Amino acid sequence: MRKHLYIFPLIATTLLITSCGTENKNDSVSTSPAIIVKVNKVQNNKNASFLSVSGKIQAEKSADLSTRMMGYVDKVHVNVGDKVIKGQLLVSLKNTDLQAKKAQVNANITQAKAAFINAEKNYNRFQNLYKSNSITQKEMDDMTASYQMAKAGLEAANQLKNEINAQFAYSNIIAPFGGIITRKNIENGDMASPGMPLISIENPSVFEVIAMVPETEISEIKNETKVRVLVKSINSLITGKVTEISASSKNTGGQYLVKIKLEKSTGSILSGMFATVQFPSKRKTNNMVLISKDALISNGQLNGVYTVSQSNKALLRWLRLGRTYGNQVEVLSGLSINESYIISSKGKLYNGAKVTIQ
Repeated sequence: MRKHLYIFPLIATTLLITSCGTENKNDSVSTSPAIIVKVNKVQNNKNASFLSVSGKIQAEKSADLSTRMMGYVDKVHVNVGDKVIKGQLLVSLKNTDLQAKKAQVNANITQAKAAFINAEKNYNRFQNLYKSNSITQKEMDDMTASYQMAKAGLEAANQLKNEINAQFAYSNIIAPFGGIITRKNIENGDMASPGMPLISIENPSVFEVIAMVPETEISEIKNETKVRVLVKSINSLITGKVTEISASSKNTGGQYLVKIKLEKSTGSILSGMFATVQFPSKRKTNNMVLISKDALISNGQLNGVYTVSQSNKALLRWLRLGRTYGNQVEVLSGLSINESYIISSKGKLYNGAKVTIQ
């Protein structure tokens, strides 16, 4: 009986503490001010005649220039942002060893040329002697072989000169087209290696957008299709045309690469800007539920929106989404037409938060 007498007060104390804690929590929730929110009604939008895909802008003509020989950089003739013309010298590599090889090759050519001229004279003289039966067939064959060897030696020396001249071309990096220097990866005195990007150049006169399209949408996209490209960073809407569609998604994570050439580029467009490509869609939207993308709450792979309950509290509803149409996204399940959802708030929302509709 004594054990029971000790347990009852302990239980009573625990219940008292728990009830006090709950009471305090409820008091804090009830006394917190209501968050002012704006809501929209889910409607059946019949104007979603395009689907949107994110993309990235790049110059249509761009190149990362490198060398095929190893050597120290003698001088970098340009800086980032410089305008260059086709054929302009950009980077020079030290070519002292090539100069020595060139001198040696020229000496070999001189020697081979002298040997060829002498062999040619002897060959012509032996031909006359052979016609007059003054020498044997073997002597004529030996002279012919000597003449052919001298001729081949001169040809080999000339080809070696062509090789040295090609290496001289590799020691000087020139602009393949006119444009702007966008990146410089090397400085005077640095070591340049074969295949190492030294200078990046692009022509900013024509831009294109690289977009990755999921397999569910790629069948609707065709070459020469006119599209709209929205560049949010400069608040510009530009027309474009599909110029290339990848036939495989093997190396692009299950998505298909699509190139769109911008028909008119403004001076504000720069490579690397993000854009939204709006492809025309033939899909009917009569029974489609669309909501604003700005209202979405994301948590990993989950997407949802806050709705308002009958007791004016915020409730998070998880959704299953479909295609994207401009600034709207299709809701496959989780919301119905004429239901309201919160599009903005003047405070941080959470499940059960008190809200006041503005």
